[in-house]
Amino acid sequence: MSKGGALDLASGVGGKIDKQQVLSAVDKYEKYHGCYGGDEEGRKANYIDMVNKYYDLVTSFYEFGWGESFHFAHRWKGESLRESIKRHEHFLALQLGLQRGQKVLDVGCGIGGPLREIARFSSTCVTGLNNNEYQISRGTDLNRIAGVDKTCNFVKADFMKMPFPDNTFDAVYAIEATCHAPDAVGCYKEIYRVLKPGQSFAAYEWCMTDAYDPNNREHQKIKEDIEIGDGLPDIRLTKQCLEALKLAGFEIIWERDLVKDSPVPWYLPLDTSHFSLSSFRLTSVGRFLTSNMVKALEYVGLAPKGSQRVQSFLEKAAEGLVDGGRREIFTPMYFFLARKPLS
Repeated sequence: MSKGGALDLASGVGGKIDKQQVLSAVDKYEKYHGCYGGDEEGRKANYIDMVNKYYDLVTSFYEFGWGESFHFAHRWKGESLRESIKRHEHFLALQLGLQRGQKVLDVGCGIGGPLREIARFSSTCVTGLNNNEYQISRGTDLNRIAGVDKTCNFVKADFMKMPFPDNTFDAVYAIEATCHAPDAVGCYKEIYRVLKPGQSFAAYEWCMTDAYDPNNREHQKIKEDIEIGDGLPDIRLTKQCLEALKLAGFEIIWERDLVKDSPVPWYLPLDTSHFSLSSFRLTSVGRFLTSNMVKALEYVGLAPKGSQRVQSFLEKAAEGLVDGGRREIFTPMYFFLARKPLS
């Protein structure tokens, strides 16, 4: 089960970073971003360090507030957030046509919440690819607790240079993960390489929509807030993802921004005007209590120095995501299903 207590949150901040070095890691992470003097070129050139620092710093916050699956979901009225997240994962498995015993790759798997759900739902063997040691150690423990450690595993590697032979997997998926890639074409080419001919790759991508105006300062700030709050070198347009898939060699089966089909706004869990008992920690009251708890834990030394700063840029992310969702300039669920040709 996911870590849910205040002390779990405090002890997890920084991941594998020495607790005395957490504040320094926060400084270095923030300096990759525009409001601290960084730029897109620097983020892309140093994406491995930036993304690793990000997930070392934020993973315990994610588990505390979100559970084991760190993603949004298309949501029906009357459906809880957790129910929608599971259905979102099942939908992806069904689109891939997964069958018992197949070898599946989860690119950028986090701590493996979707990996475990999809493996149990489809009776497949899923390998989670992740370049963050702390998340892999958490995922390995959770796989054992869930009883899927015999069929599911993790590999520590960069998804721009995967350590697998050509034509290894029967299916590949990514859930809000390849947005961390510095180059979509290069990332998709690696996925294409390790996927067997005739098989499919499905993903939910974080994208700016066609409504995004790069010359609008308010739009720029929303994009910047999402980038610093979510460890992103840049955020691509939906059409750029589609073009990158084609350049990588994929045939597009279908693609759509699933936000357009969601009766409940995807950003609702982060909307401070919304209250929910089922996702209380994400509400304005829950976030206020968490912020003060982190402040107190850092003050008494149970959380490392810098923890409040992490909480702060996660709040910035939440604000950017809600604003981006309301203005319809950002989507976390641009879905596509693509196939590697047989020849």
